[in-house]
Amino acid sequence: MAMNVGAADGDEDEFNTTINTTPLVDVMLVLLIIFLITIPVVTASVQLQLPKERNIPTETKPENIVIAVNADGDVFWGLEYVPSIETLVERLKVEAVKEPQPEVHIRGDLKVRYESVGRVVVACQRAGIAKVGFITEPPAGTVTR
Repeated sequence: MAMNVGAADGDEDEFNTTINTTPLVDVMLVLLIIFLITIPVVTASVQLQLPKERNIPTETKPENIVIAVNADGDVFWGLEYVPSIETLVERLKVEAVKEPQPEVHIRGDLKVRYESVGRVVVACQRAGIAKVGFITEPPAGTVTR
């Protein structure tokens, strides 16, 4: 019983040197389809005009109210400690009826939780204050005019 293991013509040294590219093409087509489907979803968003960065020096008017929130979340009206948010709302209601209505400037410590500053903003809203601003430190090297 004999078995033929080699080529019939005797050219055993010939190898198949071509690369089968069918799997590569299949993978590339699948990736192309995935990208074509997902890219419009990622780039679609609501059209907005975002505000431009500006650095306006603070106008310190005597009627402006400066409320500070320290790192522990304590609220101060100028230099006077305010014991509760309800007390703050009552004081702000008195100021809200004045003509012209004063602006409220909130100074929040760098390490204060946003929740503490948010309570002050909500208190201003509840009292009917129309203009609320935040006081920040300008970036290093910024020149104000």
